[in-house]
Amino acid sequence: MEFMSVDSVGSAGGLLCIWNPVVFQLKNCCCNRNFILLAGSIFFSFNCVIVNVYGPNDPVGRKRVWDILVNLKSQFLEPWCLGGDFNEIKSISERKGCSRRDKGMREFNELIEQLEVFDLPMCGRKFTWCHSQEGDRWSRLDRFLLNPEWLQTFNFKLWGLPRLVSDHCPIILMEDERDWGPRPFRGGIRRCLEMWKCKLKATDEEVHALDLVVEARVLSADEVARKRELKGDAWQLSKMLERMWFQKSRLKWALLGDRNTPFFHAMARCRSNRNAICSILVSGITVEEPLAIKAEVFKHFSNMFEESWRVRPTLNGPFKSIGEGHDSGFLEAEFSEEEILSTIKSCGGNKALGPSVSSVYQWFELGFGANSLIYTVLWKAPAPPRAQFFGWLV
Repeated sequence: MEFMSVDSVGSAGGLLCIWNPVVFQLKNCCCNRNFILLAGSIFFSFNCVIVNVYGPNDPVGRKRVWDILVNLKSQFLEPWCLGGDFNEIKSISERKGCSRRDKGMREFNELIEQLEVFDLPMCGRKFTWCHSQEGDRWSRLDRFLLNPEWLQTFNFKLWGLPRLVSDHCPIILMEDERDWGPRPFRGGIRRCLEMWKCKLKATDEEVHALDLVVEARVLSADEVARKRELKGDAWQLSKMLERMWFQKSRLKWALLGDRNTPFFHAMARCRSNRNAICSILVSGITVEEPLAIKAEVFKHFSNMFEESWRVRPTLNGPFKSIGEGHDSGFLEAEFSEEEILSTIKSCGGNKALGPSVSSVYQWFELGFGANSLIYTVLWKAPAPPRAQFFGWLV
């Protein structure tokens, strides 16, 4: 037998790992006051990492240990199995007669998510720690956390054993080698799905029959109540089927997703097919050839990042600016009321948008200046020929 240990501090802490070298072959290890990490293989075939954990009593120390374990996960990539006294709970249901610690629970659940491990349910009892003096406070502080690869290889069961002298009860993770035959749970799910599908189909058919009756006559009060009841049943059955398929998909992804498995490659292939561009429409013509599609995509993005004019136009002519003098003074002069009114009266009905001429008179009678009501721009000097004023466009 081989072993590795960490001494206790007083009556607290202390870790000991003992293993049979025929069963577990050690390759690498590391430890500190709060955990022992053993990396190796089981029967020279299943590479794994086994971690014996003791969580500190103070929340700050526990968070420090969680961060160390998360960092080690990137260095030891094999499937992890963590077991021991974590001194923390996942949810308030794992505690009885004790105060709540929401922050500690949240940090512990974040650790479980980051390590991508599964909390194995315990058989035989609900709590693993009890207040030794009064016995009125209970918590589940001891547990095993495993990556899904462990559950695919071994048929593990976690058992809580009787508590003797210690305030913690011992827990044991063992493989159930008994042959139970075909799993009734899977058959039960299949039968439930078939039963729900048949019931949903019958409900839809009865609702459809009542819809056909409505087209011919008005439904009676009993028929209306029956239709309402059937729609409620159909909605509940649909939600039950939806939840069942959702749970099955989550379980399959947790076991097989992103693990270089055929399921992961199938999902990646579906995503690639969904995002693939099989054809595009160019000027009303469908393009399906890969080379033609690449050329059109390249042309599209090239046009987005290029200027349409190779040579920018420039202004050239004798009048590049208005300049200073007589014309500039006329253009900057204020408009008079007579000019505004005469311009509005000369506009057609489809050009003078806004208030009518009578409302303009009322505007002036209220004391507002003419310069605050400008409807059009008037040239203050005789306009030169268009080509000479704006210059030639070259």
